Formats: sequence, C-alpha cells, structure tokens
Amino acid sequence: MSSTHERATVTEEAERAGQGAGHGAHAGHGDHAGHGDHAATFRDRFWLTLVLAVPVIVFSEMFQGLLGYTAEFPGSWLVSPVLGTVIFFYGGWPFLAGAISELRSRQPGMMLLIGMAISVGFAASAATFVGWFSVEVWWELALLIAIMLLGHWLEMRAIGQASGALAALAELLPDEAERLTEDSTETVKVADLAVGDVVLVRSGGRVPADGTVVQGAAELDESMVTGESRPVPRGEGDRVVAGTVATDSAVRVRVDAVGEDTALAGIQRLVAEAQGSRSRAQALADRAAALLFYVAVAAAVVTVVTWSLLGQPANAVTLAVTVLIIACPHALGLAIPLVIAISTSLSARGGILVKDRLALERMRNVDVVLFDKTGTLTRGEHRVTGAAVTGAAVNGAALDGDADALLRLAGSAEADSEHPLARAVVAAARERGEVPVASGFRSMTGRGVEAVVNGENVAVGGPGLLRELGLGVPDALTEQVAAWGERGASVLFVIRAGNVVGALELEDEVRPESREAVDALHRRGVKVAMITGDARQVAEAVGADLGIDEVFAEVLPADKDTAVAELQGRGHTVAMVGDGVNDAPALARADIGIAIGAGTDVAVESAGIVLASSDPRAVVAVGRLSRASYRKMLQNLWWAAGYNIAAIPLAAGALAWAGIVLPMAVGAMLMSLSTVVVALNAQLLRRTDLTPETASVT
Repeated sequence: MSSTHERATVTEEAERAGQGAGHGAHAGHGDHAGHGDHAATFRDRFWLTLVLAVPVIVFSEMFQGLLGYTAEFPGSWLVSPVLGTVIFFYGGWPFLAGAISELRSRQPGMMLLIGMAISVGFAASAATFVGWFSVEVWWELALLIAIMLLGHWLEMRAIGQASGALAALAELLPDEAERLTEDSTETVKVADLAVGDVVLVRSGGRVPADGTVVQGAAELDESMVTGESRPVPRGEGDRVVAGTVATDSAVRVRVDAVGEDTALAGIQRLVAEAQGSRSRAQALADRAAALLFYVAVAAAVVTVVTWSLLGQPANAVTLAVTVLIIACPHALGLAIPLVIAISTSLSARGGILVKDRLALERMRNVDVVLFDKTGTLTRGEHRVTGAAVTGAAVNGAALDGDADALLRLAGSAEADSEHPLARAVVAAARERGEVPVASGFRSMTGRGVEAVVNGENVAVGGPGLLRELGLGVPDALTEQVAAWGERGASVLFVIRAGNVVGALELEDEVRPESREAVDALHRRGVKVAMITGDARQVAEAVGADLGIDEVFAEVLPADKDTAVAELQGRGHTVAMVGDGVNDAPALARADIGIAIGAGTDVAVESAGIVLASSDPRAVVAVGRLSRASYRKMLQNLWWAAGYNIAAIPLAAGALAWAGIVLPMAVGAMLMSLSTVVVALNAQLLRRTDLTPETASVT
C-alpha cells in the first residue's frame, strides 16, 4: 500500500464487503449496500490481479505439465512465488480483512471462508517453495483470487444498480430555478429557494419545490413520484410536487415546502428506510451462511484426516482448500439482498414506497384488504351526480335539457361561496356552459346561499332552507329526493322567485379505479372490506356499487383499529388501506398498513407501505410485487444452498474412486457461476409490471 490512509480506506471497504456478503443485514444498510459504491475499487483490483495471474499460470510447473510445454529463463522459477505472493496480499486483502472482521464480530460467513481458503493455499505453496511441503498451488491461488474479485465486483455493481432509487430520485430535482421578483426574473440555486417564493416553471421544465400553482395551467408528468403514467392537469390552486415536469405549458408556482420538507425528500427517506430495514428472508439466509461455515470447516477437517489416513497428504490439502472454496456462500449472500434491493428500487419507481420489508413479504399472505372509504375508495370530495327539475327528473352524470339550465342557475348563485358543496355545484355548472354572473350574494350559515341572477332572486340550500322559507318538497320531486336520501346523498334545492324549481344530488365520488381494484382482489381470492364513519345507508350504497364483501359503517376514527382486531380475531391476515392520518391506529394494528394517496405527505409513520398515488389498484400491485419477490427469494435460496449441498462432497473427493476429482480452480469457477446465476435470476424481477393500468390484470 502506498500510504497508511489508503490502507485504512481499503480495509474499511473490505470490512464492509465482508459484513455485506456473509451477514449483510447486520451491516446496517442491507446486505451489500455498504460497499456498493466501491465497485470500482474491486474492479481495479480484479484487472491488476488478472494481469499478474497470467505469468503465474504460464510459469507454473503444474500448468506446464498439464499442457506439455516448457517456459524457462534464468530466474523463471521465482515468477510464480513472487507474483503469487503479491496477488495474495494485494488481490486477497479485501477477503482477509473481511475474514478478520467476521472473526471479531463472531459472525462467520463468506469472507471468512474465502480468507481461510486462500490462506491455506498460500501457506501450502510457500511451504513447498522453501522445501517443507510438496504442494504447489500458486496458479490455482492466483486464479481463485481473480475469480473471487470478479464475482465480488459483479455482485457489488449489480446491487449498486439495483439500489439506485435514491440517486434517481435526487436527480429529479433541477439544479436551478427561475424566481420571480416584482419586476424581473432571476436564476437561483434550488437550495436558495424559500417558502413564499414564486417560481416560473417553463414547458418541459421540472418543478423545483413543492408548492401551489398561482398562475397558468399545465399538464404535469408525475410518473416519477406517483407512478401515474398519464400527465395530470394542474391549474390555479392545485398543489404540485418537486421533480414533476410541466409537459405543455408554463406555470407560476408559490413555494410552500423546500429541502427536507418536500414530498421528494420524504420519498427518499422512505426508500432509505426500506433499504436498511431487516428482512425475515434475509435473516434466514444469514443463518444458512453461518451454518455453512461450520459445515465447510467440518468437511475440510474430515477431508484432511481421511486423505491423510489414505497416505495422500498433498491431496488432503488441495481437496480441503477446494471444499472451502466450494462452500463459500457468495451466491447465498447475494440470493436475498439483491432481490430486496431490486424490489425496493422497482417499487419506488412504481410509486410503491416500502418502509418495512417485512410488510412487503407478508403482503402475499393477506386474505382480507380493509379499505377506508373516504379519500381511498372515493375521492373525498363531492360532485353533482343527479338533478331533478320540477316536472322532469334527470339522473346520473350526464345532465341535459332543463337540468343543465337548473345547474347553471344554481352555479351562478353559489359562485362566491367557499363551501365544498358549492364548489362542486359551480364546477359541474361550468362544465355544461357559461354561468351567468350573479349579484347581491349572501350566505346563510347552515342553510344555504342566495343571490340575484338575471334579475331574479335565487336561493340554493338544503331542507333547512325550505323550512325557513316555509316551503315543501314539490310532488314532482318527492320520489326522486327520497331515493337520493336513501342512498345517503346530500340534496340541495334550487329556489327561484320563491318557488322550488329543482333539486341537485351530490355524493362523494367513487374512484373509477376502485371497482377494478376490488374485482382484481376478488380474482385473487382476497376478501374486500370497507370501513367508514359515514351513515350506514351511505356506506351500504357504496359497498353495493363496488361489490364490497363486508361494510363497517358509522365507525369513529379512534375505533377503526377495533374493526381490524375483529377481522384478525376471525383468523384473517389483514391489510389496512387508508389515508395515513385519521387511520393511523388501524394502520398500525393491521398486519400490513398501507397509506394511500401520499403524493405530498409521504412521512406516514404508521404504515409499512406508502403509495405515492391515490389509485387503489396500486394495492393489487403491492401483492403482485410481494409474490414475485418471494418467488425469486426462494429460487435463489434453493439454487445457492442446493449448489453447496451437492458440490461439497464432490470437492472433498467423494467420487475420487471413480476418477472424478474437482480441481480447486474449477471449484472457484463453479462457485462464481452460481453467483452469476443468482444475480441474473434476481434481475428477472425487473419484468414485474407495477403500473396502475395493468396492476388489476391477473
């Protein structure tokens, strides 16, 4: 090493590597995340070791004998010992340092096995060089270390790519922003923005910070944050999230969150938590690696004793080293962490933010999904769903004829009101034509509003307004209004010049995606339940519309966890899906808590999984990802463990009587091949489609 500092740095990297592969979950950030950023270091060591290994192999007496050629020059007998020693200390240093780290922590694993294998090989070759022994394995040692470095480099590179979600999220933010002043525009660093600043986001530009649109309208590409594949229209008053892209027009945005308070920063924190959380499957792999260490040591001891008793001490050492090489749990150490890293990255890009890996693993066993109604299965805001005009009634979303005129009349009177029902009426009216400008607006708290429209007094309000004015429901509206009431809908009456001329039905709009989500869960054999604080008739209407199996109605937020406990008491594994605020106790009580619709509020502590979008079909995607991840984990574990179970006896010379002996170099290549197979199999997980449009397709 050229300096103490460099040596310390490499040792630190090697220790992280050792902790990662053998018992990665103890390293703090998942299995190989600790050394994922140092792939270049191991790449450089591999190439230099490979260059040095070539002359070692060429001038090896054993290799010359195998291929029947002679390579000699004065002093050529020193080439293999000198370069082999350099390779052992330079190329093998990460494994030696990792082995020491595992010994200190009393957590044996892959690095200790590799360290023992190369140390035994080096000791045997050095002893032969000074005439104390008759086993020369310099070329096998050089090839082994080169292959191990290659496998480790490829492993770290794969994991570094898989865990790149944080870097990808960080890249979503622009470096600079255009801040608007009273009379000009100035370009500033995003880090210099403050709450209250107004920034200009041009067409094709990224929103630099969370905020609210104050001027203009544009369609924003939010796929990198919410997973929504189509651009979403955003206009004045709408919130926008840092990192999203204005696709077709410029908007002005007032900043209301910067730095660590933005949704994107929250997503980054959740991804980091997911990469650092411990997995039950990883714990199993850790125990298997530790067990393999003891099995390998025992097998090596038996091999040495057996072959020594048979009068072949040279074979005893060679085969014992081969056993240690074959037993290295490189593939086993990679089996689970790579799947976890890829699933974490894949889910983050699909708008599924996994805070707790155990939650994702358990999702495949869920047999009941309990949805909160408001804001989850519904949009959490009212819309006009029906209109009835004196003498005629028109129902449904499509309002035509006199119903349109009624709606425009009501919208004109409600135009200056801030009430949520008024905003819904005005929005529906504007969709159906020009709304007349009213005057003399007056709000009557708890009853309704009144204004002058086209010279006539117009009032809009509920049953309380009718009672105050001494009016009754006209016979032409009685049946329709009663039907709306049975559904639990809100009813507003429109009164012109003292006469009731019609009524409007308003309901919390059911998300069109909710039915697809419920149907997809049913196809998977999963029961769907719904919980809400709404009146029973409202809840039953929504439940019947969506095909919900069980409805919990009139439930206070503080009592929602009781419903979860009731389902669990029946023997169900429950996933609770809510907005992460009022549903916090239930989310915490459930086997899997899923917070939905968290595009601008991702710091939901009570949920194990956070969905960046408000699309309930993403719940189906979580189940799909859970099953796919578990499948890959099992496949990798079976391959890694099965490979070792079959290869250790062969490496020990169990079939030597049949002329089948596994050379040490071949053992190293087979071990690295198993690592490559595991890595490639894990990469197939990327083919899992998590987009909302296809999540409900089974």
